[in-house]
Amino acid sequence: MHKVHKGLTADGAGLAGDRVVAVGSAARVLVAATARALRGTDCADLGHAGPMSRFPGTPEPVRRAAVTRAAGRVALTAAQVDEVDAGRVARWFVDQYPRRRYPGVLIGSPHGAAAHLAVALGVPWLPAGFEMTAHWTDGAVDRPAEALEHGAALATRLLAANADLHLRQVHCPASRGPLTGVTVSLTAAWQALPAAYGQFLADRLAPGAPVVLVRDARTWPVLEHGPRHSFQVGCPASGLDPVDFHPDSHVLRQVLRSVGGDAARWEPPQVSVPSGYAEHGVDSGFEGSARDWAARREHPLHRVLVPRPAALSAGVADLYRRWLRGAGKTGDRLVVECGRLLDPWQVVRAGLVPYWCENATRRSVDEAEWWLAGSEPFTSVDVLPEPPGVRSPALAGLPQWLAVAGFGRRRRALDRTSARGYPVTSVPTRRATEVLRSQPYDLPVPPPLRATEALAALRDSGRHQGLLVS
Repeated sequence: MHKVHKGLTADGAGLAGDRVVAVGSAARVLVAATARALRGTDCADLGHAGPMSRFPGTPEPVRRAAVTRAAGRVALTAAQVDEVDAGRVARWFVDQYPRRRYPGVLIGSPHGAAAHLAVALGVPWLPAGFEMTAHWTDGAVDRPAEALEHGAALATRLLAANADLHLRQVHCPASRGPLTGVTVSLTAAWQALPAAYGQFLADRLAPGAPVVLVRDARTWPVLEHGPRHSFQVGCPASGLDPVDFHPDSHVLRQVLRSVGGDAARWEPPQVSVPSGYAEHGVDSGFEGSARDWAARREHPLHRVLVPRPAALSAGVADLYRRWLRGAGKTGDRLVVECGRLLDPWQVVRAGLVPYWCENATRRSVDEAEWWLAGSEPFTSVDVLPEPPGVRSPALAGLPQWLAVAGFGRRRRALDRTSARGYPVTSVPTRRATEVLRSQPYDLPVPPPLRATEALAALRDSGRHQGLLVS
């Protein structure tokens, strides 16, 4: 059980947000990192090492058993699912931010570059949904249909008490590994702006301050199982394509073999929507509600449509370079972050340019290399590859990460702690803080960017990446 810090949990019935939102999930980590940066502190207290992080040579069956036991300690029980209150989760998110007036806000899909953009603007970032994990006692990684049956029963109970949610259940052994067989993953999307968000914006936004909605536009085959409950096998973050989760796929056989499953038992449910928004998309009701709220209170709303994570990562990295140089800094020192390994405050403290990889897949790292190849050279490149804790044919190897570091003209650094035991160990978020603290200070921090300036720069530099800013 993770300690709930006083002042970060709102009053009310149901489980505290700290207990509901999945440990290590993107929304949880990004809100925590952004809130700390706006307070002028780093992420040294964030994250905990996994059970096998100190023993990279542990046999695979022992490792899987330890990981599943650890997951069982933090997953929601069936009884706790009944106590989930999405309104309380929203209050927990907003209560993490300092109580002051802000010149804007970013809301929407989780993305590390969005957190960096929020810090450069001096504004909060708030998610349009959150992830949960719940126990699946008799589960199996190779039984997606049974996962759906178990998840549907949980969804019925959870949605009965949360009329403003849509639940997307994701069964993805390629990204979640053995956890797929002992827990179900539920991504909750608000279908309207939560009351706590509306109150926070009304109280904390300066007059006329913009609302910027970041929307993940990736799609994936989806099964609409019931009212406000949908299901998908696999996910974009796996680094694989939907066809790779077909029963006849050689890639699927590799994935299931690595997590103790059997492809002969793999019988996924038939999808009903061949190309719906993936699990981190923003619900149309949420966007419409945010737009209505902004219009009634005379706040401009801008939308940033992200076709793939690298588009926003590249746009924000280019923006940071321009911002730093405008303040008289070099803008020639790059840090390539990955997953939970980020620290926005240490980035601005050291005057670094941040490029965020969603995960350690070849697809993510390929895009980082392409961006670097087309960019003005950096004098130093520090790379923080987050070990995903699983094996997959879609993952980048350490040589590819070393190639990313090789773009530095003078300094080329790959974090050895992250690399030790890669890809099956785990590294806490605070590892990024430990690495970035060693960077020389480059103070003072540049004055905050104006939203109009940042959006114009993203519109200009992101156009060829497919980034749509409106």
